[in-house]
Amino acid sequence: MDPLSALRDFTIRGELDKIVQVGDEFRFGNDYSFPCTAETAYRSKQGNLYTLETLVNYIKNHHLKHVEYIQNSRTLKIPSVTFPDRKPLVDYLHGTISSHDAITMIRALERPLKDRESLLVCRNRDFYSVLMASTRREEERQRVESQQRKDGSNRPKPKMKGGKIGEGVPIILVPSAFQTLITIYNVKEFLEDGIFVPTDVKVKAGAKPDCVTVQKKFRDRVVAAYEVRDKPSALKAEDWDRVVAVFVLGKEWQFKDWPFKDHVEIFNRIIGFYMRFEDDSVESAKTVKQWNVKIISISKNKRHQDRAAALEVWDRLEEFMRA
Repeated sequence: MDPLSALRDFTIRGELDKIVQVGDEFRFGNDYSFPCTAETAYRSKQGNLYTLETLVNYIKNHHLKHVEYIQNSRTLKIPSVTFPDRKPLVDYLHGTISSHDAITMIRALERPLKDRESLLVCRNRDFYSVLMASTRREEERQRVESQQRKDGSNRPKPKMKGGKIGEGVPIILVPSAFQTLITIYNVKEFLEDGIFVPTDVKVKAGAKPDCVTVQKKFRDRVVAAYEVRDKPSALKAEDWDRVVAVFVLGKEWQFKDWPFKDHVEIFNRIIGFYMRFEDDSVESAKTVKQWNVKIISISKNKRHQDRAAALEVWDRLEEFMRA
């Protein structure tokens, strides 16, 4: 039995307490054991296959609010289930639905084997790992073929308007003031997970980081890393060539001592974002509307809408860097 089927079986039977971690594997009572990091056949809407440890941690904590669950996963250093996948995954594991589009059709990737019947009756053979390896090879083959069909197989090095990006990881600047929605405390959850967590909540959870790294997989499957900082004064002269974006506070003093002559030059070289709640007064964005920045609105209460806002930031940034 494969890990996903075993987990579903134990969930339906109400025997999740019998799934225990011993070293680097999960033991399902006395019936099965699988590596914690084994990929399951359940595919995220983002395209990746969830690992067994991700699904076990989620199904045992699915009663938590999403923000609390994300924090729990980060504490355990286990990849989390995305918000759009939560309900269909719970329904499948509890047996409410019998199948789901996210379940990889492994059989479609099987190759005819000589003496296949004798192989399948062999005991103590881990055919699941063989099938998953086949799945990964097939996906990689399709990815390479798709990339080769594109005009120009190499992703062009992004250039900034009015200049070029310096060597190294691109930098995103955020305000150090707490009266802005996005800060060094919550930027990672927002940009990577599409979840807005208020800064005051994050402040209570731990010390302030000097620098945060966020990652994004773009449409051409290239994973890009960005440094997020909130102390422009600490940047060296050569670091400014790596600054590609800034979340603005809406106050003139945010740009004091920046190495640019005015707002026109700043937002010609760097894309600006202004985050606001959708029901904030128009007056709050009066100054920002005079600048060439992108205004991104989120709801105060509807956290499931955060992901769309985060994706808009990434789309705008990618478009800007390619221009």
